[in-house]
Amino acid sequence: MRFQFLAIASSMAIGVVSVPKATAQIPFFPQLQAPSSVSNDANDRVVSGWIYLDGRRLFQIAASKTNFPERSEDIQKKLEKISQNYFKSPANTVVKVEVRKVNELPVIYVNGQYLMTITSEDAGLRQVDISTSANQVAESLQEDLQQAKQERQTQFLIDQGKIAAGTGLAMIVMSWGVYSWQRRSKKDLVNPIASQPPRGPLNSPISPVAAQPITTQLNQRQKQHLQEVKRRLFQLGQAGIWGGGSFFILGLFPYTRGVQLGILTAAQFPLRLGIVLLGTYVAIRLTYALIDRFTTTLISSGALLTPESSERLQLRVSTFSGVTKSIATGIWVGIGFLLALVSLGIDIVPLLAGASLVGVAVSLASQNLIKDAINGFLIILEDQYALGDVINVGDVGGLVENLNLRMTQLRDSEGRLITIPNGEIKVVANLSSRWSRADLTIPIAYQADIEKTLKLIESIGLEMDKDPQWQRQILETPQVLGIDQFGDRGLIIRVWIKTQPLKQWDVAREFRRRLKVALDEVGISISVPQQAIWVNDEQLLNFQGNGKAN
Repeated sequence: MRFQFLAIASSMAIGVVSVPKATAQIPFFPQLQAPSSVSNDANDRVVSGWIYLDGRRLFQIAASKTNFPERSEDIQKKLEKISQNYFKSPANTVVKVEVRKVNELPVIYVNGQYLMTITSEDAGLRQVDISTSANQVAESLQEDLQQAKQERQTQFLIDQGKIAAGTGLAMIVMSWGVYSWQRRSKKDLVNPIASQPPRGPLNSPISPVAAQPITTQLNQRQKQHLQEVKRRLFQLGQAGIWGGGSFFILGLFPYTRGVQLGILTAAQFPLRLGIVLLGTYVAIRLTYALIDRFTTTLISSGALLTPESSERLQLRVSTFSGVTKSIATGIWVGIGFLLALVSLGIDIVPLLAGASLVGVAVSLASQNLIKDAINGFLIILEDQYALGDVINVGDVGGLVENLNLRMTQLRDSEGRLITIPNGEIKVVANLSSRWSRADLTIPIAYQADIEKTLKLIESIGLEMDKDPQWQRQILETPQVLGIDQFGDRGLIIRVWIKTQPLKQWDVAREFRRRLKVALDEVGISISVPQQAIWVNDEQLLNFQGNGKAN
């Protein structure tokens, strides 16, 4: 797999390493400048920029900020007119570049046509005197014009066309290779069914290590994150092959080199932002994989694993993993935002200083958010509850669907989503922490044989405890506590059954079903609310008697 990443990286570098001589003079990120771009000088307000020919940088000029655009455009137009006349001349024509003195200033003529006057600002860019600067510009201009004319010859264009065809063929081969590696990588994914641990007839892992399902789940998440990173890198590799190859081909011909420069100039900021965005995304995915890998290693080592805590550990792992990933996402997004500002040429030092002051002001105005975050951190650290727990907070309760540093979200029995700020949680009842209990109250008629009933209830609990379908969910033998009270419905018998977390309702339903069947078989009835009315008023009795006599 290491060779695949190296191949992808090498394919992405085709547009950078294999740039022809004509475009090699154009610096790449982050020093790239647009044609005739200006750079401010805080002392004398002199700006500078480049003069181009066929997309190739020739020389720099300088002028005041006000006069620079006009001077740059004028020189560029004159150079284009002179070069077009020169290109139309016979192939053996030699370009003649002269430096003449006009009003004590060197003036450059090309084939007898005026091009430009060298100023002291131009000489200041090269840190030489005016005459030396003019000679340097003239020599460079003569070489570049001759090279541009040579590049327009038929034989040169044919040679460049062969290079372009070879580059296109190489692009196809490399793209096919990356595509083949991508398909092979998909085939090498571990089959989710095969990756599951072997299970016995009770749908439980055969392995004695209780944490094996947790580590399997974390390993699958880790592979998913790594696969996502690989998929993005494959896509980036394909974009690098076709984009870099096309960019290279555009630079082979003088007629398309200007298009190359235009694309490079127009795409520099989107490309920078795209690189930052992709880098941030890959960093987030790799961080997710690293978190899952670290958690898997910690659990597999047995440092946090005991038979009693294995079920609870699964909930805590999900909670810690989700919260840690959300924090990591926030950090990487913040770093990516700062890098995006830097890539756009924005000085972030004053921004950070201002952000610190704004942060102090916001912190003073958002004390509730800070309180929520602190309380949320303590909830997670102390394991008061986790994702998947069933809790009661005040008058509301339900299944914990979402938990972060700021809030807790519950789903109640009616399907309502309840959001509670962590700072508002004072007292919480966790119904599924480490183990749960089914608390059953069974009403029996006063006329029933109580000893026979208690033995029957106890036998139902023992049978259910030995049932292979329920013995994993029942942690201890059910306890028949006896007669709990005398109620209006009859004798109230209480039964406790200790179960796995969140299994108390399933166990209680099955126990009630079996008990009803057993009570019906032996003829013991479950009492209903009853009331007996005794009337001993003598006048009322006499009145009722007289009425009957009549």
